Amino acid sequence: MSLPFDLRALRVFVTVAEHAGFSAAARELHVAQSAVSQTIANLERQLELRLFHRHERRIALTPEGEALYAHARELLERAEATHLAMRELHGLVKGEVRIGIPSMLGSYYFPPLLMGFKARHPGIRLTVVEAGARRLQSMIAAGELDLGVVIDDEQSRQMERRRLVREEMVVCVPRDHPFAQRRSVSAAEFFQEPLVLFQDGYFHREFVDALSRQTGLVANIAFQSNLIPLTKAIVRQGFGITTFLRRVVDEPGLAAVSFDRPAWLDLSLAWAKGGYLSRAESAFVAFVTEHHETL
Repeated sequence: MSLPFDLRALRVFVTVAEHAGFSAAARELHVAQSAVSQTIANLERQLELRLFHRHERRIALTPEGEALYAHARELLERAEATHLAMRELHGLVKGEVRIGIPSMLGSYYFPPLLMGFKARHPGIRLTVVEAGARRLQSMIAAGELDLGVVIDDEQSRQMERRRLVREEMVVCVPRDHPFAQRRSVSAAEFFQEPLVLFQDGYFHREFVDALSRQTGLVANIAFQSNLIPLTKAIVRQGFGITTFLRRVVDEPGLAAVSFDRPAWLDLSLAWAKGGYLSRAESAFVAFVTEHHETL
């Protein structure tokens, strides 16, 4: 029994749906717009279904198109995984590892691991996706990312994990701040200060929000920024204080002070339970497992 379409037609269809237009899809696929339009027309004719509502300058999926999109995405992902698995039977000469890393870890913890893996497998391409730990966890669950660094807690228990690092979350203040000479700071004292915090979705912000819930205290948020250099500059200039992993507080103008109840954060390399890892990704997991103590 022959199928009414091939994977290339499905790839065109999915690209049009995700870019909401024929022109944008053509640019993404590096083909002529007429070729994209013809492929969709042929697909609709073969299926005897209308897949898109066509408006003057925009298009939208019909209910039938929505149903095909869900199946097509899954089929294309499986086809890509199969192709990758077959190609990698030739060995780890080529391949790609896409890993999601929160910015704090990407800047201060992961460079030695990434460089060490690259030295061992120079033919493998490494792609780093930066996002908050919770966002990375959602991307793995949705199949958008194979590997990522997540918070090792109840919400990540359903994932496969390899422990990476256990690090203390500390209060970060300028050197001339009264807290700088202290051995520890209470949560109540921390929340009385103007705070410079990451936005929602990052473990830095999640830690502060959890501390707020535990103590019943409200954070006095003066600035929100996901940029570590900017956050440090704001703290250095005395416009607020923040909390970082201890290793991040690495400048002469800043001081790291423990909370009076020391706060520890466990972070793990994770992937979907039962999910397929390519040989390159499996090699990366093995390398991290072997060398994570160097973090």
